[in-house]
Amino acid sequence: MRTGVPWWAKIFLKVIWSRLPIPYGLWKQIGIFRHGFMERPDYVSSVFMRHWNRAVFARKTDGFTAMELGCGDSLASCLMGRSVGAARYYLVDAGRFASQEIDTYKRIASALTKQSATIPDISHCRSVEEMLTSVDAQYLTHGLESLRQIPDRTLDFVWSQAVFEHIGRGEFVETMAQLRRIIREDGVLSHRVDLKDHLQGGLNNLRFSHSSWESPLMTKSGFYTNRIRYQEMLRIIQEAGFAVEVVHADRWTFLPTRREVMAPEFRSLDIDDLLVSGFDIVMRPV
Repeated sequence: MRTGVPWWAKIFLKVIWSRLPIPYGLWKQIGIFRHGFMERPDYVSSVFMRHWNRAVFARKTDGFTAMELGCGDSLASCLMGRSVGAARYYLVDAGRFASQEIDTYKRIASALTKQSATIPDISHCRSVEEMLTSVDAQYLTHGLESLRQIPDRTLDFVWSQAVFEHIGRGEFVETMAQLRRIIREDGVLSHRVDLKDHLQGGLNNLRFSHSSWESPLMTKSGFYTNRIRYQEMLRIIQEAGFAVEVVHADRWTFLPTRREVMAPEFRSLDIDDLLVSGFDIVMRPV
């Protein structure tokens, strides 16, 4: 959708479009709805390695188990995980959004190999299922329910890129509790969180009351974010049993959306909290 479309028009159009009987794959092709950019080899490599390089954990050099939370359109991170020594890899999402075309992953693997990454050979794989089996990866597509199925203290390394803000507000606390349950006591989690609205890169999502924003009309239309702000999110994560290191926080120099048009619950927040547009954190169990 072109940049010049106002935020309110995007809501109107996406509410309509999301209810048309058109498969997600077609929406993605025309650029209306998409879940990330992990079908681009350079993006796969740079994003994975950014999280990997900041993760320090006991079994990093000795057959660890890893997970990408919210893998979106691509399962390619399992190839990167294998290349750095993962013995097992989980890909968890709230739906079956990832490409099921094996040629997509062969193309990504070929490009990453040219960048000198030690990518596993998947040239013999005839399907995505064969690829996942070959690297001992599992694709789970039922969100919170999928996390509940992972055994206690199984994971050494968990990461996500702009996913926390999309977890339903009503599921966020339990999602953090599940992450605490499945991470090893000496494991680590690395996450990038984007607090901007997914309409116009501002805070237009804060204009709405809780009942309006959490209604199916909004949550099922492809632009939902849970609106959990910076300090509240850090508090919830800490209360789930994690020590949190803020690696970096991005801040606006001024509010992109006027405070007076926000819903009362956000209008009264501290300005320093509202000015945080995104942040990177490392989480460790305590």
